[in-house]
Amino acid sequence: MPSSNIDHITIPAPEEHFEPLVEWYKKALSPLGYKEIMRFPGVVGLGSEVPDLWIFQKETHIPSGFHFAFTAPNRAAVNTFYKAAIDAGGTCNGKPGLRPEYHENFYAAFVLDSIGNNVELGFQVTHCPEGAEK
Repeated sequence: MPSSNIDHITIPAPEEHFEPLVEWYKKALSPLGYKEIMRFPGVVGLGSEVPDLWIFQKETHIPSGFHFAFTAPNRAAVNTFYKAAIDAGGTCNGKPGLRPEYHENFYAAFVLDSIGNNVELGFQVTHCPEGAEK
């Protein structure tokens, strides 16, 4: 399991996009076991075991264009994420595939959420060639 010093990420969402964005992340990140763990008025915490992705409601327009990268356990999870994210209404920003410009065995997909954030799921931790992954 990879380690990280990041405790959580918080995404602001305009009021009209809040609930649809929460639903999109729940569907798109379901291959990682993400679900709604906590909810307070105007704030939702998602995660697989602890809430490490928070979405909060703002009244005004929020600039988008953030990039979030999640680690996949294998290439199949990357493929499942891509399909789930697109089926939930995301926009393709890079189909699943090798990204040799980053590393010869780095396999990833990129999808834009409904407010324009670039969400990446990649299998990179061990940099394994296909068939040698867990």
